[in-house]
Amino acid sequence: MGGDSELVCLRTFPNRLEAEIAESFLTACGIPAMVAADDAGGMRPGLLIGVGGARLLVLRGQAEAALEILDGDPVTPTDDAAADDDPEAGR
Repeated sequence: MGGDSELVCLRTFPNRLEAEIAESFLTACGIPAMVAADDAGGMRPGLLIGVGGARLLVLRGQAEAALEILDGDPVTPTDDAAADDDPEAGR
């Protein structure tokens, strides 16, 4: 396996939950990801301390796009968008 099909560690998280949230976010954005965590399948989360945390893995060819997604600014509604969602606005 090589090139764009090789898995790379995009980021390491202190626990499985944080890594799985990032994995879900990337998946929702169309980038397949997986979590590698040596914590006995979540039954022994304390084991992650000794191995450096839970690793978020993506394909090498999608790593740059995945980093841009994770490091991007959070989406916040603008005043106009908030007014569109408020049925009381404009009355």
